Amino acid sequence: MSRHTSLKVGGPADLYAEPEDADDLLALVRALKERRAPWLAIGRGYNLLVRDGGIRGAVISLARFNRISEAGERLVRAEAGAENLALVRFAQERGLGGIGYISGIPGTVGGAVKMNAGAYGSGVLERLESLTLLEGDAVAEYRREELDYGYRRLTLPAGAIVLAAQFRLVACNPQQTEEEIRKDTELRRTKHNVGFPSAGSFFKNPAGQAAWRLIDGAGLRGLAVGGAQVSEVHSNFLINRGGATAADFLALAEKVKEAVLAASGVQLEEEVRIVGEEP
Repeated sequence: MSRHTSLKVGGPADLYAEPEDADDLLALVRALKERRAPWLAIGRGYNLLVRDGGIRGAVISLARFNRISEAGERLVRAEAGAENLALVRFAQERGLGGIGYISGIPGTVGGAVKMNAGAYGSGVLERLESLTLLEGDAVAEYRREELDYGYRRLTLPAGAIVLAAQFRLVACNPQQTEEEIRKDTELRRTKHNVGFPSAGSFFKNPAGQAAWRLIDGAGLRGLAVGGAQVSEVHSNFLINRGGATAADFLALAEKVKEAVLAASGVQLEEEVRIVGEEP
């Protein structure tokens, strides 16, 4: 899985599959159920840490689920594998906006929805109209008010796979969206360009606080375990300086949490999704 995650770590999966469309995915899931094989759905591997023992069962990549379309007045439907920036650009071309803040977040719509990704105090689920899921071997639709979500989280039924999301956007001058994209890109170029593989922000921001300030306050900038290191550019980014293992990242994360708790009394919580088995 080191080939399929932005952190460049992770052991092997028993099976890696990229279904072409919903019918292909449904056939795959039914075959896996017949064999009682578990599965895990991923996008482009951002915000994901796979342990060194890898994943038993199948990893299902939704990379080919990347279509974006108009779905009605001010409604845009994006499949789970569509890139965040592609969604923002699609809306911009039609004079729509309201989600420009996800343009600089690496990854896909499915991942953005599952973690309620956002910036500047906003989350993408605030613009969600409905969500299409594969539950078992059936497709289900949920309206936003039917979902359980909050800061950087969305609780879904066990085993559910996000297929697509429909967003209700607002009329927006394309130039305003362009400025939002430019601002976000510049911010991430100057503050988030850590120069090494990472998963973006590793820890959630505690209420009313910034995780990076807490990590800095504990004197942890540059701390390393094996090939994993707290970035010297942005201390809420844990980076792969080369040859890191998932165990390095997990050990480093524990050191960060312990030090921050001792220094400030705040318990940090990982924003990255940790999956897989120990060796």
